[in-house]
Amino acid sequence: MTIDTPRPWLSSYAPNVPHDVVVPEGSLVDLVEESANRFPGNVALEFFGATTTYAQLLDQIARAAEGLRRAGVRHGDTVALVLPNCPQHVVAFYAVLRLGATVVEHNPLYTPRELRHQFEDHGAKVAIAWDKVCDTLQGFPDELRPTTIISVDVTRAMGLRTRLALRLPVKRARESRAALTAPARGATDWSAIAATPAIDPKHPRPQAEDVAVIQYTSGTTGSPKGAMLSHANLNANAAQARAWVPTIARGTSVVYAVLPMFHAYGLTLCLTFAMSMGSRLVLFPKFDADLVLKVVQRHPPTFLPAVPPIYAKLQRAADSRKISLRGIDIAISGAMALPESVVVPWEEQTGGYLVEGYGLSECSPVLMANPVGDTRRAGTVGLPLPSTEVRVVDPDDPSRDRPIGEAGELVVRGPQVFSGYHGKPDETAAVLLDGGWFRTGDIVTMDEDGFIRIVDRIKELIITGGFNVSPTEVEDALRGHEGVEDVSVVGIPREGGDEEVAAAVVLAAGARFDEGELRAYARSSLGAYKVPRRIVVVDELPRSLIGKVLRRKVREQILGGLNGSRGAAGV
Repeated sequence: MTIDTPRPWLSSYAPNVPHDVVVPEGSLVDLVEESANRFPGNVALEFFGATTTYAQLLDQIARAAEGLRRAGVRHGDTVALVLPNCPQHVVAFYAVLRLGATVVEHNPLYTPRELRHQFEDHGAKVAIAWDKVCDTLQGFPDELRPTTIISVDVTRAMGLRTRLALRLPVKRARESRAALTAPARGATDWSAIAATPAIDPKHPRPQAEDVAVIQYTSGTTGSPKGAMLSHANLNANAAQARAWVPTIARGTSVVYAVLPMFHAYGLTLCLTFAMSMGSRLVLFPKFDADLVLKVVQRHPPTFLPAVPPIYAKLQRAADSRKISLRGIDIAISGAMALPESVVVPWEEQTGGYLVEGYGLSECSPVLMANPVGDTRRAGTVGLPLPSTEVRVVDPDDPSRDRPIGEAGELVVRGPQVFSGYHGKPDETAAVLLDGGWFRTGDIVTMDEDGFIRIVDRIKELIITGGFNVSPTEVEDALRGHEGVEDVSVVGIPREGGDEEVAAAVVLAAGARFDEGELRAYARSSLGAYKVPRRIVVVDELPRSLIGKVLRRKVREQILGGLNGSRGAAGV
């Protein structure tokens, strides 16, 4: 790709970081095969004490690919993954790709309604799912239900000691043992898929331009859309990440997957970047400070991607238990603002660096990061990665660039930028400009050294715990309650750089306010992290002359309610 725009940020790069990267040819499967060929005996995956070498991982991928082929998966098909972080997730991901099929990642903790909405969009006929979720998929309407559901018992990948510790009390063990070892109702057991001979090496392989992943995002409008990411997009982003951390040698690093791999951030920095580095990837089904600290004492991560609340909780837990975090060399924070109050104690305790980055699902997802060194700049999201171009433009006329230091919309271009939204040409056209530039919807400033600072959002998404929450979705859920006449949902900043979901409601005539009931009602159709933590009653919602709800003023109303005016606050 020819770079034809000024790049003032290049002079601010850390030593040995190249200005550009060569995007690897071929597919993401080649990326794992290269590591397996270079480091066959190195541990690729660790999960509750059980380890898998790169040679074993490659063999498992080849066998699962053949099992999926026999199950009917073909080039161009869409296969849904509904899994927590576990070895089977890694194997399934690359096995699907080996066939030239497309992975669609899903949060296994989504409510049935949330999962159904995404399945209605992509229409996958094969799903590889956590056994706890299979009944949900079986409950879909006939026209939506996948024809093949493959059930995964994640405990089978754990070490023996962990599996023994998970045994139920004796009085329940006998009746439960069969349920624990049998596949979900109407599903194929993953072990049957994984036990076939390896796929024929001559079986056609995916190409760089093939769509590898459909990653759902709320985007700039709040309506979930599937961003189509090619093998080349994800390969490029892994290469850009490798270039950004030249001090990490291939085959020597330890990466912790505390971020969910169904999220774009965890997918790239764990599923692709770590595998391309020949890293030891330690998998955690969910973040648990005590569990992470147990592993830290054996082999600390040299590279830890996470979000600010995770760093803060881990640092506090380590401090209280007198456990050293020394050896964590590089920590990359994303998804929300990184406060200095988190950075300072973290770097003091680890002796390493904690730097902020920025990205979007549509960009595979990483676009920029602070230099890993003393030139990092607090309060910014850093510099564009190698081979990435950015401009700051007039939001009303993106053909006009804003001067250095003046706020405008961030538009970006690079090999990691997606090709469009699945089945949504109009939405794609709204964000992809001529020349391949992508409109991020974020208002930023760029200083003369190229550092980017986020100052506002055109999109009104709430970021809580590193996940996007669409205010519209939460409003629709609350509005269905008979006691709610109107509602507006916003994010309220809280300590640590995170936001909490908050709602201002106008009660229907004669309705009584019961916050607990409202939250329980919302929880019936929303994931737990989307349910408002604060609900305030207001007489009316502030609106513009054309009737649009003014969210800034709603936020003020809610904050006023929390400070003692009419309303209530949740816990």
